[in-house]
Amino acid sequence: MVEIFKLIGVLGLILISVGIIIKKRRAQDVCYIIGGTCIGIYSFYLGDLIFIFLQAIFVLAAVYDLIRHH
Repeated sequence: MVEIFKLIGVLGLILISVGIIIKKRRAQDVCYIIGGTCIGIYSFYLGDLIFIFLQAIFVLAAVYDLIRHH
């Protein structure tokens, strides 16, 4: 069970990294939203409130950006 949460965290890290590299804003926002959610799940698994709130804010900002620009 522990390994699945680590894989979710790694997936989130990869998606956010891809989002930084790609230049299309919509795809970038989608990568940020999915990646941030994955890292949020991993942070919840770890029980780290600071990173849970950080990821919640990050995902909400990406959703806002996606809605605002599209």
